[in-house]
Amino acid sequence: MAKWGMVIDLDKCTGCQACTTACAMENSTLPGETWQDVLFYHEGEYPNAQMKWLPRPCMQCESPSCVHVCPTRATYKDEEAGGIVFVDWNKCIGCKYCMIACPYGVRFYVDEKPLLEPDLREIFPGENQQLWSPPYQGPDEDWSKGIGVQPPGVVSKCTFCHHKVSKAPEGTVDLDEDNPAVKEYVPACVRTCAPKARYFGDLDEPTSQVNQLIGDKHGVRLKDHTGNKPQVYYLGAGAGVPAFQPSDKGDKS
Repeated sequence: MAKWGMVIDLDKCTGCQACTTACAMENSTLPGETWQDVLFYHEGEYPNAQMKWLPRPCMQCESPSCVHVCPTRATYKDEEAGGIVFVDWNKCIGCKYCMIACPYGVRFYVDEKPLLEPDLREIFPGENQQLWSPPYQGPDEDWSKGIGVQPPGVVSKCTFCHHKVSKAPEGTVDLDEDNPAVKEYVPACVRTCAPKARYFGDLDEPTSQVNQLIGDKHGVRLKDHTGNKPQVYYLGAGAGVPAFQPSDKGDKS
């Protein structure tokens, strides 16, 4: 069984947010429910200030703090699904403990006042227990894994596009959009990355591309000091990301 991981090369990433858009369309998320966020911030002072950016998916941690605090066990890590962390919407009570515990800010609760107007929940009212019913709905719903359009009162998050990845042929090591045999199984954010800054593959396979990149280019994990052990690694000159604190380092847009 694969252990899925992602590598993001910050030297290649241009901050175009194609990953954000692709994820939203693939998973039918609401505006502001950005499972694949790109954080923009400033470093330095005039005249030497620089704008930088950090793509931030769910880290699918090996020891996820969100799982430890969930009172209903709605949040869980599925080793049989490549180590992806899911939210079972049948069990979630919307208490937001997981949102508080997550050091990466990658969980969302969208029942409150929307961040953007107009409120699409009013334009496309929910049907069949959905919070809203967009005309372009994405993957088939699987509430046990938090896939599809969520019901009211639950937390949502990135699933590494499990509805695609889970259909990859058994024994697949690398999910590369340049490989016609597996491109349909590649996560949306990886497949649409124009500068090819994202890579996806099996962290348990020493010969996988993600493992080679992590080893050759000294990949690092975000906030590794928390002990969560993310399955997402960063490369590049801007990869000194463990010290990055979104709450106090500049502007997010």
